[in-house]
Amino acid sequence: MDANPDTFETRLKNNARDIEALLDALLSPSALSDEIARPERLRDAMHYAVLNGGKRLRPFLVVESAALLGGDAEAALRVGAALECVHCYSLVHDDLPAMDDDDLRRGKPTVHIKFDEATAILAGDSLLTYAFDIIAAPETALADTSKASLVLALARAAGLGGMAGGQALDLAAEKQTPDEAGIIRLQAMKTGALIRFACEAGAVISASPLEDRRRLRAFGEKIGLAFQLADDILDLTSDAATMGKATGKDAARGKGTLVALHGMEWAETQLHQHVRDAEALLAPYGARASTLIAAAHFIADRNS
Repeated sequence: MDANPDTFETRLKNNARDIEALLDALLSPSALSDEIARPERLRDAMHYAVLNGGKRLRPFLVVESAALLGGDAEAALRVGAALECVHCYSLVHDDLPAMDDDDLRRGKPTVHIKFDEATAILAGDSLLTYAFDIIAAPETALADTSKASLVLALARAAGLGGMAGGQALDLAAEKQTPDEAGIIRLQAMKTGALIRFACEAGAVISASPLEDRRRLRAFGEKIGLAFQLADDILDLTSDAATMGKATGKDAARGKGTLVALHGMEWAETQLHQHVRDAEALLAPYGARASTLIAAAHFIADRNS
């Protein structure tokens, strides 16, 4: 791995700080032009949902993939904030009683516990909608064609054929365990689609050639697979105090995972193969790709 781990950790931490500052500003009490008002309780719930910790890995991937290709840093930060709104909306809804019914997220009460169920639903709805507002707004200094491409790609990654569809398949898996192909499809949709978008977005922000977009998209797919495998391993080997959320729930509900199907040794071998494949995809960029390669290793080696 080319990148100094200290440098990577510093970049990750600094990006998280910048994303959180931007999200805090975007969710200020003051209404934007064409907004009528921002109801205080709903805004508070949205603010709580997006600013309750986390590594901010997805926006980091947006920022670093754009940096790799010379994209505008401020525009990348705003697209990263939009993606984080989508990700956090999904967590709010995933935690609801009708879904995974979790009381804890990142070591804190989930939004429906902190506020109430109706407010949590509305907070998730509003965060999803706001994501597209952030990308389309004049403050995001990109060409309209780039904004349209990002809106389309994010909508596809988040919706019926992406994350939301994957969540539907995940709920169905509680009643009938899917086969291996079904597990891979479910995970590629529920977890991988937003990670894939995060990497691909850098090529759109930088208006790079199609080959760059395809290469970063493939890189995102590989690290998305690695992320899910690492998550499934941690679900079996870690605890709630470390993870900041309940663990062992998939096994308790009989949900199929690749770890359950093939065993821990296979999963760990496959996990690191995904990282090697991801590295190979970025080889043409040389040392410029060191931070993204470090991110791939971080995903595989994380402990929470």
